[in-house]
Amino acid sequence: MSEGAVSEGAVSEGAVSEAPGWLRELPARVARLDPAFFRDFAPPVGAARHSAVLMLFGPHPGGGTDVLLTERGSQLRAHAGQVSFPGGRVDPQDAGAIAAALREAEEEVGVDPTGVEVIATLPSLYLSPSDNVVTPVAAWWHTPTEVSVVSPIEVERVVRISVADLVDPGNRFFVDTPIGYSSPGFEVEGLFVWGFTAKLLAVTLELAGLSGPWDEAARRPLPLAQWRR
Repeated sequence: MSEGAVSEGAVSEGAVSEAPGWLRELPARVARLDPAFFRDFAPPVGAARHSAVLMLFGPHPGGGTDVLLTERGSQLRAHAGQVSFPGGRVDPQDAGAIAAALREAEEEVGVDPTGVEVIATLPSLYLSPSDNVVTPVAAWWHTPTEVSVVSPIEVERVVRISVADLVDPGNRFFVDTPIGYSSPGFEVEGLFVWGFTAKLLAVTLELAGLSGPWDEAARRPLPLAQWRR
């Protein structure tokens, strides 16, 4: 296996794994949310730049469920070195956000779209610092295959993170940035997850009913290497 590759894990070739109930129930739980929950991130009318990210959950090799995360290339002009979901801009040839998220995941880390079942799209969110409307696409990796860094300019590392590690209270905290902005944070498998990606993970885990008590007074400063990169 090449450096940076991630094996297919617990599901043998040709096998199909069923999505957990909490993931299948995610669309209904999102629909029951108070619209004010997403109001602060509502896209402005006429926003021109649209992107999509793939929140890809699958069967973890050690049991349970994992999620696919990437570490962005260190030479990128924006968000270099930060942890993100596979994804990118919705191009004119894409049929929409779902098609864009699947295409980007294949181009960046080699995810085979035929092994993925799309469960839902979450409400689109506006990221004002990058003037970008992002649609999260939640999906189940029913037939995982090996993935690795396909585009080293865009991605330096790809990791399947256990959901159990994400909800471990010892791995959760809030991140304080130099301008006073605070976000949820996770530190797992050598990845420091904060910002948009951490918020999406925190909201999803909460909606799924997977989050347990953790020390919400725990705070860590944002590593300077990730600030304004």
